[in-house]
This record gives sequence, structure tokens and C-alpha cells, in this order.
Amino acid sequence: MTYHWFLPTSGDGHQVGAATVTAGAARHERAATVGYLAEVARAAEAAGFAALLTPVGSGCPDPWIVCAAVAQHTDRIGMLVAVRTGFALPTLVAAQAEAFQAVSGGRLALNVVTGGDPAEQRAYGDFLDHDDRYARTGEFIDVLRRTWRGTPFDFTGAHYRIAGGGLTAPLTEPPPVYLGGASPAAEAVAARHADAYLMWGEPPAAIAARVARVRALAAERGRTLRTGLRLHVIARPTAGEAWAEADRLLAGMSPERIAAAQARFRRMDSVGQARMAALHGGSADALTVAPNLWAGIGLVREGAGTALVGSYAEVAARIDEYASHGVDEFVLSGWPHREEAERVGAEVLPRVAAVAPVG
Repeated sequence: MTYHWFLPTSGDGHQVGAATVTAGAARHERAATVGYLAEVARAAEAAGFAALLTPVGSGCPDPWIVCAAVAQHTDRIGMLVAVRTGFALPTLVAAQAEAFQAVSGGRLALNVVTGGDPAEQRAYGDFLDHDDRYARTGEFIDVLRRTWRGTPFDFTGAHYRIAGGGLTAPLTEPPPVYLGGASPAAEAVAARHADAYLMWGEPPAAIAARVARVRALAAERGRTLRTGLRLHVIARPTAGEAWAEADRLLAGMSPERIAAAQARFRRMDSVGQARMAALHGGSADALTVAPNLWAGIGLVREGAGTALVGSYAEVAARIDEYASHGVDEFVLSGWPHREEAERVGAEVLPRVAAVAPVG
């Protein structure tokens, strides 16, 4: 099993904050300075996490620049840098990856993000619809990998045209490519092009079905595919303490913030976001959607909207359960990210058993 942590590049604190936007977000107590983000990174590194996932969006600083800076303050932890397809040519991103590998000592992984908010996409100048964006993502990854081979190539697709492209020499350490998305279009692209397929936390049966489906699609293409799960964690010595913390976080979400966030989510064409919203329906009345799985985060936070809540042993058991259904990697987080990296690394991960996947 592989465990990653989250780098809160738009700010941090003791309340649930939005990941990629600033409008309607909670006021951050801790600014996302390089100094503070380096503290989070060093805490995650000491706790044994493999890499740090960064967000990308209109409320985030550029992930390449931030991660390159933070990498200089750490020794081993990887940087899972988010890249929005359509906003930069894949040939340029290939060169950026080459430079990042050189300055970080080969610690790069790429989280390729297609985008799920049409209004945000248009604000950047991107007017493609949902499925066309995923088709472009498939071409993006294809061109990216061809560029890394270091031999001249031509490419003609619906979205990219390359003549004599390629790095001047092969990239000796091509970074693994992660891709998320819950739609059939996303699954098809992941099965054909990605190294790892990322999902947001849903009840175990739903995750098991998705893992089986995307791995079957990959097998049809003669490929194998790792799968990862993005979850928040609220773990304490006892279940009562953990649920009290969840209640505290919920109390910090005003009705106005919830309403504004849910209105934004409804305008999105992201299937994954719709699945997150369906877990709670915009209401704070029934947020426990599976044993120890709480959907309260998704009332105000876009993207990953569920948390594992319980005692250290209970949360570890739920991670084991997801692993038994074929999840290979977990991207975890909690507020504040520095302290919770230490807590999860010290108290939860040592309790996770080595489990064999079912089936």
C-alpha cells in the first residue's frame, strides 16, 4: 500500500476550507507561505507518506512553482503536481517535468486534471464540453509520453498537432501519471493512458464496482492500472472524540457557505462532483453514508467530500476494507494539515493491516 498526503496551497486552518477557489471559502488561519507548506511537507515526510498531492484551480497558486519551492525544503517525499490539460501544450509540460525531475532529484508524479466546472474552464479560455475535454486529455497524455522518449515524432489528433516533437534526450525517470474522473469518458481515458486512476471516497461497494470496471477496461487494452482513493481523515483515540471533531467542523459551516457551495456544484458537469453531492443531497441531516464514512466535508468543499471518522483502529479498519476491494493507494488529509499528518502517520497507518485484495 502507498499513502500520500495533501498540500494545502490555498491556505490551512482548523476549519474545512475549499480546495481550489477563494469565493465563499472559510477564512484561512494559516497563509500558504512556502515556510508553512514546507512544515506540512516535512511533517508528512517524517510520518512516512510517499508524496504530496497539490490542487489546481482559480484559487490556487501555480502547482509547478509551489512544489518546486517546497521540494527544496524536503529530502524524500514526492510531489504529485496537478496539471490542467488544455491550459499548456503537452510538449511544454514534458519539458517542465524534465526540469522538475532534475531539481527535485526525481520526485515528480503528475496528477492530470481535466476540469469539471464549465464556468471556470471558460474563464481560462477553454470552451470544450465534458467529453471533448476528456478526449483532449487522452491526446495530452499520449503526446506527453511520446515527448519523453527523446526521439523526434509527429502527431496529428483532434486537439494537438506536433511536427518533429520530442525532448533532446530520453527522460530517464518519466513521472507516473495519475488521472481521476467518474464518467465513462474518464474511465476510458484512464484505462488507456494512466498509470493510476484516482477516485473520491464513496461507500466501499461503490468503490469496489468502480475498481473492477476500470481494471477490466485496462485489461481489454493489455494494460494494468493502479487505483487510488482520496479521503479526509478525522481520527482520534476514541470514536466519541472523532465524531465530536466532525460536529465541530460541521458547526463551522454556515448555511450561507453551504448554499453558495452547493449552487456552484450544481453548475458543474463533473460526474464525480455529482456523485459527491448525491451522498448528502445538500442537507446536513444524514451525513453518515457508510460505516465511519462522513459526507459533511462535501457540503462546502469541492472535489473530495468525504472523511473517515472514528477511532484510530476504526479508521485503519476502513482503510483495510477499501484495500481489500483493490485500492492500491490512498491520498489522505485533515485540518490542520501539519498536525493531522503527524497524527495519521503515528496513530492510523501503523494499525493498517497488510490485506490481500478480494477476488
